[in-house]
Amino acid sequence: MTLTAVIDFETTGISPGCGDRATEVAIVLLESGQVVDRFQSLMNAGVRIPSFITQLTGITNAMVAGAPDAAQVMAEASRFVGAVPLVAHNAAFDRKFWQAELERAGLDAPQPFICTLLLSRRLYPQAPNHKLGSLIDYHRLPRTGQAHRALADAEMAAGLLGQIQHDLRTRHGVAQPDNALLMALQRCTKAAVGSFMARHAKF
Repeated sequence: MTLTAVIDFETTGISPGCGDRATEVAIVLLESGQVVDRFQSLMNAGVRIPSFITQLTGITNAMVAGAPDAAQVMAEASRFVGAVPLVAHNAAFDRKFWQAELERAGLDAPQPFICTLLLSRRLYPQAPNHKLGSLIDYHRLPRTGQAHRALADAEMAAGLLGQIQHDLRTRHGVAQPDNALLMALQRCTKAAVGSFMARHAKF
């Protein structure tokens, strides 16, 4: 049994180091590639959402004013994930907010991250670009819900992860594209992808 948790944050900006905070988190729990559970919540971090962010996400100050406290939501999210590896599209962004919000809540953030953006750059260099929505369209995967809302983006990233694992099996002969292999592949330079695949191919 392989468990993976695909996560997405909506936030007030791009950097917790500059005072930006999370406004929504969603996590899709996968067991051997199948969705087995979901977690989603708005959160009130006590900061205002800029108008351009509201235009992008649809999340308003009124919506988060009635949401649970950010520390409470993050504690629930941490319990939901446990020690399961996390997956995100552009994981560098989501990892920053995961770690920063858990630190504010007095909680550890030990989970490793797998990045579908890095994996896609290595596997699909021919794609028009590597934005999540573009890759969903490139692979003709279903769009779920409203883009730039956390649950919809997490579900689309989960679909992209499934496509990546399918292609590793069928195109590259990787019998077990598990979490450890994906983390190794994302660290691989683009020039070394071919030799990496040759080492792990089973046919």
